[in-house]
Amino acid sequence: MGAGKYTKGCTRWLIVLVVAALVVTAIVLGLRKKAHHSDMGPVPGPPGAITQKYSDALSVALQFFQVQKSGKLVNNKISWRGDSALSDGSEDGLDLSKGMYDAGDHIKFGLPMAFTATVMSWTILEYGDQMSAVNQLDSALDSLKWITDYLINAHPSDSVLYIQVGDPDLDHQCWQRPEEMTEKRPLLQINKKNPGTEVAAETAAAMAAASLVFKSINSSYSDLLLQHAQKLFTFADDHKVSYTSSFPKLEKFYNSTGFGDELLWAASWLYHATGDQFYLSYVTVQNGQSYADWGRPTWFSWDDKRSGTQVLLSRLNLFGAKQSTNAENKGLQMYRKTSEAIMCGLLPDSPTSTSSRTDGGLLWIDQWNALQHPVAASFLAVLYSDYMLTSRTPSFSCNGVTFSSSDLRKFAMSQADYILGNNPMGISYLVGYGDKYPQQVHHRGASIPASANTGCKGFEWLKSPNPNPNVAVGALVGGPFKNDSYIDNRNNSMQSEPTTYNSAVLVGLLSGLITTSSVVRSFN
Repeated sequence: MGAGKYTKGCTRWLIVLVVAALVVTAIVLGLRKKAHHSDMGPVPGPPGAITQKYSDALSVALQFFQVQKSGKLVNNKISWRGDSALSDGSEDGLDLSKGMYDAGDHIKFGLPMAFTATVMSWTILEYGDQMSAVNQLDSALDSLKWITDYLINAHPSDSVLYIQVGDPDLDHQCWQRPEEMTEKRPLLQINKKNPGTEVAAETAAAMAAASLVFKSINSSYSDLLLQHAQKLFTFADDHKVSYTSSFPKLEKFYNSTGFGDELLWAASWLYHATGDQFYLSYVTVQNGQSYADWGRPTWFSWDDKRSGTQVLLSRLNLFGAKQSTNAENKGLQMYRKTSEAIMCGLLPDSPTSTSSRTDGGLLWIDQWNALQHPVAASFLAVLYSDYMLTSRTPSFSCNGVTFSSSDLRKFAMSQADYILGNNPMGISYLVGYGDKYPQQVHHRGASIPASANTGCKGFEWLKSPNPNPNVAVGALVGGPFKNDSYIDNRNNSMQSEPTTYNSAVLVGLLSGLITTSSVVRSFN
């Protein structure tokens, strides 16, 4: 009888233990389902093991800036390129020969060129050590300075900024190599009479960010850039008028949807460059509510800097802003919350994920220049991932589902891999990378043999069914349609035209993916 009682007691305890184990298992499984890779892992230090495909792709991508250079070329390694536009700016006594052509044509548009410089600077500041580890930092610095030299000369006085060289309507009537241009290249400037807040503020952002890059390399050049940046920001803030209001013809080329984002973007970079609390207050207390659209995710681009600003200022919240007030900290917290909302929209397993993707997994927002948004968004995802890792932030929540830095990195890698050839077409959209890439890039210089003398009317080369005689190495073409298809035709500029600003965010993305590394807590 005693043995039976003991057996029944054991049975009861066994049942309790089994039930308890099942409950624990259910909880663990629930947590695993709710949290994605919440383990942080060790904080990395200097660059570690190199991922070769991203290193190789970065080497290719950076070459496009050499392809796009204007002016008297130095140490030119692009065999089919030569000096061009040497007299740009001369009619006003300026040297505007440097800078870069924005795309497949030969106009120097100030807004996208300045954005290119800002993103290049951001990349070098965050990932310069990784770029150096694969011997690409010097190339990036050279390309950046080629633009900032131009921007300095384009700002001859406090309230004057030259924002364009060349007539786009006239340029688009020609199909020729830049070395052969003989048409007039008129200048366009903003000033107190005809302001242009967006382009003045973006140029201020570019110069402020670049001043940080060159601070330890060339302090006098850095100081000069910062002086220009501060004066341009004052000009932009004191004369709030859209540049397309002053020059309506520009709407069909680089139309602006507003200038508030550029003002926040520029002030954010100026705060990083100077530490002046005025700029921190400007982006948080004074204008955050008006311009930042807190809580509403947006797409990062040459036109819209809101999401870039959200992520840039999140670094202050994650790493700590010095001597900030409660009101400023509250504003920084809103930038961080909006950054997390942006990240939630990118991750495919998030409850608030955007549904706009191709079957092949690419974020797809616009059929014109389709790769612009996924590349820029992925760059921000890598940055935020590394901010989380460095600050030991384990996770963020998307409507109750938690994600970690590794989830963001995995997403960014998926987009980069799609671009590099892991897509339904099996094609690399980065020209010169891999065995299969577009052959008919919409690019005047690449499409015409260097020995041809076409003059303005070289349209036979635009219409040629043959591959381009020159390879525009590093060009990131516009990208696929929503059904993952790509038509490799030179006349199909919607899909086949590359741009410097797309290349800038691609360089940023690839630099962040070369290896996992901690980022600096302060740019100074």
